[in-house]
Formats: sequence, C-alpha cells, structure tokens
Amino acid sequence: MQLEGLHHVTAITADAQRSVDFYAGLLGLLMVKKTVNFDQPDVYHLYYGDERGAPGSILTFFEFPGAAVGRAGTGMVHTIRWRVGDAATLDFWTSRLEGAGIAVDRLTASLGFADFEGLRHEFLIDTETDPPLVAHADDVPTGHALRGLDGVRAYATAAPASASLLEALGFSASGENTWLAAGDQRRASIAYDAPPTDGMSGAGTVHHVAWSAADDAQLDAFRDRAAGAGARPTPIIDRQYFHSVYFREPSGVLFELATRDIGFDIDEPLDSLGRALALPPQYESRRGDLERRLTPLRDPRATVSS
Repeated sequence: MQLEGLHHVTAITADAQRSVDFYAGLLGLLMVKKTVNFDQPDVYHLYYGDERGAPGSILTFFEFPGAAVGRAGTGMVHTIRWRVGDAATLDFWTSRLEGAGIAVDRLTASLGFADFEGLRHEFLIDTETDPPLVAHADDVPTGHALRGLDGVRAYATAAPASASLLEALGFSASGENTWLAAGDQRRASIAYDAPPTDGMSGAGTVHHVAWSAADDAQLDAFRDRAAGAGARPTPIIDRQYFHSVYFREPSGVLFELATRDIGFDIDEPLDSLGRALALPPQYESRRGDLERRLTPLRDPRATVSS
C-alpha cells in the first residue's frame, strides 16, 4: 500500500480574480471547480488542474479578500514544482512569463518564478514515467502544457525529525532531506531546506499539501500509521470531492491525505467543470445569498475557448 504521489496543493490568495487570470489565463490550467470554503462559505475555494481534475494535477486556493501577503518560513512549503516536457517548453514558458512582466530564473533543466503574491513555482523537465496530466488551453501548445505536479520544497529547522513519520507513510529517501511518495502510477517528492527567515501565513503562501490515497480503507490504514509514528491525525472528513485526514508532520508542514475515488465530476459534467458555482449540499439553501456575496469571476481560459 503506497501513496500515489501528490493529490493537490492548497494555497492562499487575497484576490480570486487575479488568481484565475494567473493560473487559468497565463498558466493555461483548467478551473476545475469554483466552490466555497467549507468552513467559511462566503469566500471562494478555487481548484485548477488538468481536463479531468486528476489527482496529481490540482492546485487549489482559499480566497481571503484583503489578506496581507505572507512569507514562507519554518514548517511551510516555499516552492511548488511542476513537470514540463523539454527544454523547448522551458523556452516557451520563459518567453510567456517574461512577456507578462514576470521575472524568471532560467537554468538548463528548470525555470523558477513567483506569482503576483509571491508564491514560488518551479518548472522541471519531466524525467518520470508517470502519465502526463495535461490541460488543453487554446493558447498553450499541447506539447508545452504543464504535465502535473512533481513535488514541493519546504523549510525545516531539523528536517531529519520528519524521517520516522515519512517512512511510516511509505516515503523513501531519495536524496539529502528529500523524500519520495511513489505508487504504481504516480510519484512526487517533498524536499526540506533550511529556513532563511521566520514565516507568516498569508496571501502567496501554501496552506497544506495533500497526498493521494485510494479510498477510506487506505485513509484508515495511513491514519493508523501516522498516529503510530507520533502524529495526531483528524478523523476522516468529507470534502465532497474526496475524503481527507489532516495532521502536521514533525517539521511543521500540514499534511492532508486525500482519496481519489470520488472526483470532481460528482456534481457537474467533465465537459463543464468549473463553469458554475458548485456548493456543498449543506450550503445549497444559501445559494442566492452566497452568489450575491461572492464576486463574479471571469474565466479567461473559457473566454479564449469560446
């Protein structure tokens, strides 16, 4: 029993429309789901990914309007890593990002940059055999589209302290302070770096990292493993599109284990994912009020495709 790499990464934004413009408009991802925060339903929870909303392709954002820009520090993810096809693809993204006024750090096999709130990303030439998880934006050639998440980098003051829990969850060491979750179909890594400064949660920071489990039976089993290694996992929580367990690993990063047996097409067809506001059943009776409170969003990718 192994975790199949990443399920999703969740970050914070202060501006839902700018988030949509950046991740759907500029990066060409599909806005897979436009829904609300389960704990604060008058703000958005936005999901981006490939055409099916496949686990391993998903980046999500909680919108907290007016939130101050944060900074990554100890116990926080500082960089989200994505796979791309080849060096020509890095050339394409260098040109596209610089054309949008975004500074890039181009190396031979990678490209680093930050979004409008400072959230760091890195594009890496894909060396894995995992099936690519590709979004099909009209203005991004298919060969240059993002191919799914490769992993994350986090800050830790004592990275070796996380080893026993990661081993209990089936991660394997794959380099200095780097750990790999590898299943039959997908793999992804978490790497730890020394923190340069104290962190502060806010816009442009990662809230949590979710790893991919098959179903509730696996959640129960991994929950037991995490507890046995000293973590304090939550009960299984229904997130409508997946079921989840949460806990902090010893370096402080908030982990989620999320199932891949439900999916984002449970409440809308695959060919219209993300176009309408999707509400959890407990908030459906408040649809009219919530639609008035939430700022209407323009999806630039839908505009290009129409």
